[in-house]
Amino acid sequence: MWKDDCKVRVDEALALVNLQDCWNEYPWRLSGGMQQRVQIARALAMNPSILLMDEPFGALDAMTRAALQDELQQVQALTGTTVVFVTHDVEEAVYLSDRVLVLQKRPAAVGLELPIALARPRDQMSTKESPDYLRLRHQVYEALGHRVGQ
Repeated sequence: MWKDDCKVRVDEALALVNLQDCWNEYPWRLSGGMQQRVQIARALAMNPSILLMDEPFGALDAMTRAALQDELQQVQALTGTTVVFVTHDVEEAVYLSDRVLVLQKRPAAVGLELPIALARPRDQMSTKESPDYLRLRHQVYEALGHRVGQ
């Protein structure tokens, strides 16, 4: 019985990240983006209430990164899993988040807590071109000590 349950959970997790056709591939045969999706599926197979992600898309090219950002949003919407996402990419933080925490100084302290009230589902083009997105992005950059528009 346990094996059957395990197989169902793995199949569901692979389907969530669109890798159901690659279940028997060796990791080294997968692209970098597919390998990241396998990591997400591995975590999802455990049915977590919280998914902790530390710079998961940092080593990916821009197109793959954007695709995985959108895929992560779909997975989160389908599963309801809370995602805690660590990134140094301001645009990624604003695009993916419902709330951004900017850490400052050492030891780290919260320098800014910013609610992100952008409509969902989000789109790489229209969301990132919206005045609200740009305003939020500027607030995060300013919290990091960057002057915006000068």
